[in-house]
Amino acid sequence: MHIIVVGLNHRSAPIELRERLAFRREQLPQALARLRDEVGLQEAAILSTCNRVEIYAGVPELNGTIRRLQRFLSDHSSVPMPFLAERLYSHAEPQSVRHLFAVASGLDSMVLGEAEILHQVKHAYAWASEAGATGKVFHGLFQRALNAAKAVRAQTMIGHGCMSIGTVAVELAQKIFTDLSGAVVLLVGAGKVGELALHQLARRGVRELRIMNRSPSRATNLAERYRAIPVPFERLRAQLLEADIIVSSTSASAAMLGREDIASIMPARHRRPLCLVDLGVPRNIDPRVGTIERVHLFDVDDLQGLVEHAHHGRQHAVDDSRIIIEQKVECFLSWWQREVATCVPSSLGLAAVR
Repeated sequence: MHIIVVGLNHRSAPIELRERLAFRREQLPQALARLRDEVGLQEAAILSTCNRVEIYAGVPELNGTIRRLQRFLSDHSSVPMPFLAERLYSHAEPQSVRHLFAVASGLDSMVLGEAEILHQVKHAYAWASEAGATGKVFHGLFQRALNAAKAVRAQTMIGHGCMSIGTVAVELAQKIFTDLSGAVVLLVGAGKVGELALHQLARRGVRELRIMNRSPSRATNLAERYRAIPVPFERLRAQLLEADIIVSSTSASAAMLGREDIASIMPARHRRPLCLVDLGVPRNIDPRVGTIERVHLFDVDDLQGLVEHAHHGRQHAVDDSRIIIEQKVECFLSWWQREVATCVPSSLGLAAVR
């Protein structure tokens, strides 16, 4: 068996393309079944986050697999194959293994050293396992990837003072309003990213925090912890009149707020600016909203400048992390060759494949 990865990330593709390739949780069982039945994968997992979409594949032979996976992503996203192929990267072992370990450790993230990706990798494996798409190889692969990530966080400073996407969103809002103590902030979506944003907003002394989620109990629980006000999801458009800042981070498959929704309420705001931070992929807010006067709209890719500034001076931690990852990769490959693989000796010389 060979282990390959085909995908794209925030460096190889803009958000406009990433959101078209994104997989929702409910799409994964069928997608994983198709990967096994139609593409011929022995084992498979899909990692879909705001910054990347990647397919990890276990196959008996490399011949034609990369192309079939590219075609699979093209069909899923309705993006023409020639255009999409230019944006995709592909690796075979050992580089595919090294890539997964680096991703799980936060070294390939927009926010260097972020902790969220560790949970996302864990969920990607768990969901693939639930769908019956994994076996002995991927169990060993993902368990060792998670182990490598934990070792990196424990033994290096990669996560020290690390910002999250939610933290960066708050930093951006503060640059616009300068002082958040008089602001009314609405958080839409109570997932992990949303909770991190909520935590940072509470620390900044925001005058009034409001939170809404499709699961009311989740919104209520977070509201109690952060002294926020839970708001029913159906009152989203009514909140547009009162909020100064809206941070949206949901898994909605289509935009929840369109240009007309925002344009229609702006006259009643009496020239009060509105800051919208859209952390969703696919995006939660129609990008045309950004053309409305006194509306400041930012998406995940717009946060890149603030993130890069925070990365300066952390190269030592990156170097230390890569040493640990390389050791963990070698341990996995040794285990694989000894216990599972039938063709590892011929594959160890492979690197990137196009």
